[in-house]
Amino acid sequence: MLERMSLDELKNLRKKLDRAIASYETRKRQQALSALEQAARDHGFRLSELMSDRQSGKSKSRAGDAGPDAAPAYVNPENPEQTWSGRGRRPRWVNDALEAGRTLDDLAA
Repeated sequence: MLERMSLDELKNLRKKLDRAIASYETRKRQQALSALEQAARDHGFRLSELMSDRQSGKSKSRAGDAGPDAAPAYVNPENPEQTWSGRGRRPRWVNDALEAGRTLDDLAA
């Protein structure tokens, strides 16, 4: 069946698959986040409290103290630890996702 499809049809199919994969990953990430929030509540905390405690221990950037770090605006769906504020040069994972048919809205935090 795929052999009979035109290049445009194959590209359209790939875009649909990429969207379906991104949607699945988003749902799974939301389920994991909900589980984490529930675990934090079970221990008497809010997840945001625990995460802010963790992030406050990070070292300053190499450029020195250039003010507060920008909040992450985009998250790598493959590795949620990789974020981008939308400032400066795009990370490779952002460019890769855009080339795969995703949009910046798909990567929004």
